[in-house]
Amino acid sequence: TALELTIVALATAIMIGFFVALGSISQRRSVRIVTWIYNWLFRATPTLLQLYFVWYALPTWSHIFAQSWFTPFMAAWITLSLNEAAYMSEIIRAGLLSVDPGQELAGRALGMTRRQILRRVVVPQAVRIVIPPGGNEFITLLKLTSLASIISLHELLTAATELTSSKFVYNEPLLAALIYYLVI
Repeated sequence: TALELTIVALATAIMIGFFVALGSISQRRSVRIVTWIYNWLFRATPTLLQLYFVWYALPTWSHIFAQSWFTPFMAAWITLSLNEAAYMSEIIRAGLLSVDPGQELAGRALGMTRRQILRRVVVPQAVRIVIPPGGNEFITLLKLTSLASIISLHELLTAATELTSSKFVYNEPLLAALIYYLVI
């Protein structure tokens, strides 16, 4: 469950983060302000608090989240995706800005539209720069999945703590969880 949650949350975060990164380098000031507020909100507040908010407060605000589809896994997925998207947007923004501006000028000289330049010239070059810090974010996100145990998501840490509670043995289950996290 921890690995599954990590993969789906990171994939979602990359998609959201890409658009937030584009917004942060937009020429429109209002778009830059909205993306700055988004990044500030999710990077400046604890992930645990965000998880509590999504699981407990969101269903009281909207009946959409008070239905049977809204499981602990969905709440963790939403929270970790939104949280990680703020970090990924900064990584992606840095990757996009690291591409030499001359590349964009060359694309324009060839008659490409802004969208074509982004898709065919800038993004492929930025991907090389984004992959290493993206790998670090995968590791961080994997560790953050353990927070989902507080909303009853049965993942690796939950399984270990249930075993410690039922058998009153702490060393083996927690050490096994530690080894699983290291191996993953």
